[in-house]
Amino acid sequence: MSEMLPEFNKQYAALVSDVFRAIAENAAQNGENISALAGESAEKGKPDFTLAYLLITDLNDTEKREILAKAFEQRAQLSEKRAAEFDAEFHRPFPLIGLEAQKDRSSAKAVRAGKPINLHARAAKPLNAQ
Repeated sequence: MSEMLPEFNKQYAALVSDVFRAIAENAAQNGENISALAGESAEKGKPDFTLAYLLITDLNDTEKREILAKAFEQRAQLSEKRAAEFDAEFHRPFPLIGLEAQKDRSSAKAVRAGKPINLHARAAKPLNAQ
């Protein structure tokens, strides 16, 4: 990439709630491997935890962006799986879960591109939703 991306910590630090920040700081004080915890949180599809851990790691910004993007992608996959399970169990579709998955995939792309995201924004309802 030839363009300069914003510094990861400056760009995303304001998105972390005090609760997640405290959990991450507590883990660091207890000597836990924060980079490993960030990766584990990403694999579980938990971008809030992932971001809190990434903000206190010494990984470079490119690595941080990739791990956070993976957290969003994993959450999207888990959401789609959950929607399919609900569809089978309740015999009806759950389109809003699919919209949340789309939002997570968009967030992953934005993170990789160095663009702003909103961790807590809800996906727009489809126009035909009542």
